[in-house]
Order: sequence, then structure tokens, then C-alpha cells
Amino acid sequence: MLSEKEIKEIEEHLAHYPRKQAAVIEALKVVQFHRGYVSDENVEDIAKLLDMTPDEVDSVATFYNLIFRKPVGEHVILMCDSVSCWIMGYENLKDHLSAKLGIDIGQTTSDNRFTLLTIPCLGACDRAPAMMIDNELYGNLTPQKIDEILDKYK
Repeated sequence: MLSEKEIKEIEEHLAHYPRKQAAVIEALKVVQFHRGYVSDENVEDIAKLLDMTPDEVDSVATFYNLIFRKPVGEHVILMCDSVSCWIMGYENLKDHLSAKLGIDIGQTTSDNRFTLLTIPCLGACDRAPAMMIDNELYGNLTPQKIDEILDKYK
């Protein structure tokens, strides 16, 4: 069940759209902000609030790769796997990060500190290879720089 605070925040977004259904992404973001991810129950609650079916809400939620449909760690690492990042060493850096954290892409560390995901583009081709942790963008990555960055999150 959505909290009163979540409902209030979603309703504030509704004022900016001509139809309730147009606020679905904002509703998903509100729930994820408060809960860390969007559960099946949350999808059903959002659907009721916006006069949509759960399948319609889920199709939006699963289309956008920054809406998490299962629990994630305290910090989400998004490794850019665009062509630019790939050319500049994505594969080696991904392997280094996976080994350092002891997880593969799509997994969360056992202490729930980090979840490692890929993203098709971070818009930082001029700083490739790049990754984002939470909302902080890091570019021109090397294995040493990744180690230094991770130390900030301990």
C-alpha cells in the first residue's frame, strides 16, 4: 500500500499533466525514491491511483532501466556499455569492478552495499569509459580510479 506521503507527492505531479496516466513515470519515481525499488504491489497501487491496469504500469516500469523492479543495494553502480565506453576499455573495467565487488552485472553485494548494472548511455562519451554511482558521474575510468571511487562509498 502506498503511504499518504507517496500519494500526496504523486497527486502533486498530476497537476502538471493533462491526464492522470501521463504521470506514470513520475509516480514510479516517487515510489522508488521512498522504497528503493517498485514492487509488484506498488505497481498495482499506482495503477489504481492512475486509472491504469497493472500491466500498463509494469510495461512502463520495465521499459525504463532506471526504475528498479527488485531490491537494489544502498548504492547503484551503472556501468556505461555504449560504443564509446566499449572502445575505451569497458570490458576490462567491468571485469575489474565485478572482481572487486565479488558480483556480476545484475547482482547485489552480500552486504547490500552495491548493485552493479549496465546502462546503454550516460551521455559522457567525451569522458569514456564512464560509470555513475547513485547520481554521481565518473569518467576517464581506470582500475585504480575505480578503486579510489569505491573507497568513498565505504
